[in-house]
Amino acid sequence: MKKIHLLLILLSVFTEAFTQDKVPAVTMGNVTLQFEITPDGVPGYSVSYAGKPVIKPSQLGFVLSGNDAFNKGFKITGINTKAVDENWRPVWGEVSSIRNNYKQLTVHLQQEGGRMLDIVFRVFADGVGFRYEFPKQPGLKYFIVTDELTEFTMAGDHKTFWIPGDYDSNEYKYSTSKISQINNIKVVTDATDIAVRVAPDKYAVQTPLMMKSADGLYINIHEAALINYSSMQLHTDTALYKFTSSLVPDAVGNKAYLHAPFNTPWRTIIVSNKAVDVLASKIILNLNEPSAIANTEWIKPMKFVGVWWEMQTGKGTWSYATSVDDINADGSLKPSGAHSANTANVKRYIDFASANGIGGVLVEGWNTGWEDWFGNWKENVFDFVTPYPDFDVAELNHYAASKGVKMIMHNETSGSATNYERQLDTAFKFMNQYGYPAVKTGYVGRIIPRGEHHDGQWMANHYLRVIQKAAERHVSVDAHEPMRPTGLHRTYPNFMASEAGRGNEYNAFSNGNPPEHETILPFTRLMGGPMDYTPGIFKLKGYAPGLPDRQVYTTLAKQLALYVTLYTPLQMVADLPENYALHMDAFKFIKDVPVDWEDTRIIEAEPGDYLTIARKGKGTNDWFIGAITDENARASTIPLDFLPKGQTYKATIYADAEGTSYKDKPEKYVIKQYAVKSGTKLRVKLGQGGGAAISLTPVTKDELKWLIKYK
Repeated sequence: MKKIHLLLILLSVFTEAFTQDKVPAVTMGNVTLQFEITPDGVPGYSVSYAGKPVIKPSQLGFVLSGNDAFNKGFKITGINTKAVDENWRPVWGEVSSIRNNYKQLTVHLQQEGGRMLDIVFRVFADGVGFRYEFPKQPGLKYFIVTDELTEFTMAGDHKTFWIPGDYDSNEYKYSTSKISQINNIKVVTDATDIAVRVAPDKYAVQTPLMMKSADGLYINIHEAALINYSSMQLHTDTALYKFTSSLVPDAVGNKAYLHAPFNTPWRTIIVSNKAVDVLASKIILNLNEPSAIANTEWIKPMKFVGVWWEMQTGKGTWSYATSVDDINADGSLKPSGAHSANTANVKRYIDFASANGIGGVLVEGWNTGWEDWFGNWKENVFDFVTPYPDFDVAELNHYAASKGVKMIMHNETSGSATNYERQLDTAFKFMNQYGYPAVKTGYVGRIIPRGEHHDGQWMANHYLRVIQKAAERHVSVDAHEPMRPTGLHRTYPNFMASEAGRGNEYNAFSNGNPPEHETILPFTRLMGGPMDYTPGIFKLKGYAPGLPDRQVYTTLAKQLALYVTLYTPLQMVADLPENYALHMDAFKFIKDVPVDWEDTRIIEAEPGDYLTIARKGKGTNDWFIGAITDENARASTIPLDFLPKGQTYKATIYADAEGTSYKDKPEKYVIKQYAVKSGTKLRVKLGQGGGAAISLTPVTKDELKWLIKYK
């Protein structure tokens, strides 16, 4: 764990004057929190920004098993206040230092029968976080939550970017509508490309939920530090513009099984009159605990290639045989000849990675079982140590090591969490034995234990058990098909990435992602943590056999820009080596772009429209910029005022060629180089669904002789 530098902590206990119905407001910058309690003893709160209402008075509380109302009849027994201003250093991330500056209000409540509940608010300059704390008490020990009643009553009928509140999937395309128009029935019905869909509430939406008010406020609702609790979705009251916490139930309909003392996850509200402030916010990370891993030197960000895209596009298969019944006379599987995870093919990817300075190679489909799982609710499908006959684990480990490349493990569980948990020790020992520093896990299919959901309490605990066990074995985790992240990578920095959203793969096997998709993701899915989106596709049309109209709805230059705009420290270089070979001049940006950053500047942003981000590589003086747009072409002006004054830089600009769009000639691009300084303003044109990627490196004397000064 990095050393925490504490600047200021001020504590006052029971010093604030309060009445039984109102507590003094807490303000940080433009954000003000007000706690209140009704005459019936129902706790509530409101939030404003620069005097504008953000959250109108909204109620708090629970219903416990037996229809036990734990949301009314409370009295305030006291309050605590505290102010904190500190800096801490993440193991990896978008910046190298994070400021944690807030004012805390703790309200102590007690019902007439003696049961106690504390509500803790932390007010930041860019929003509010709050959680419930159940103190140790004789009247409440073991208990079951059947509903959490947390409300978020919005001040207007805001523009909202949402996906359905589905218990098992976060992989929907985003819808944009007013709060009053939210209804997910058609979205869920039409999403036949999603394997498992359980969305019983037509008015439910998922968090992170992004909104924009008519008067220009940007508002984001999510949660932080989800541990031993069910994922929070939101039920929409379309008439009152109100969202209510809707926890994902278990097999018998309960939401959480708790034992006091216990803290719920934090509920987060990020607000600003600038969209860039929402993306720059560190509230969610700050509400998570410091690293639980003492020695983090083994956790290494990296880029990786792999056989994944060739299987997605039908060039190869995960399975060794055509089917489980396709066997030889001796009972062994008969090879189909299409299996991608074979030794010779994997060596080809290792060679490509080594030649281009890419640290890792991910191999999916290496272990037995793929012929006998998809669509079957079967518990014991995979083991995680038995390779197919054509995959030589020891030889590939030796070959990769000789080339300076790390192998990345793949553990698909088929949704059978019980089977995976029984084998965790064995699986991670196997990874240690053969030098795998990271694992991509998968949970495609219905969950076992049967009746549990991907986003429920049982699975929240399972995902954490995997991360903790991996940490014991010095293995990093990239989780696919989990619940969306909530900043836990601060506490467990070996939790480096996850999917939990609609990634690039949907361009391979379905109707794809619309051009606006990548401009929405940073404001929604990525608010809680890095996403394994798998960018870097260079062959944008004609990659799916028999489907000539299938395409990726971006330009090649936008695929480069995604390496900056969609952050993850474990980043895939997703296309086939032969497709990169045709564009090695553009591929240089992927080779050069870091995956760990010293500083990040959000230059311009508008959810659903455009985004431009600049980042400085950790331990270097190099900057990289990604600019992307939706289906509309636009011109972007990028001031370079973040560069050190007096220093000349070489700007290498990878941009859409004239007339290029996601519809027409998407693989066309231009590369230009200029001498630039801090006062320079770059102007780049982005085609429809397009983008631009820019590298900025301190200029050498030789380069200064031939570089043209940018005007």
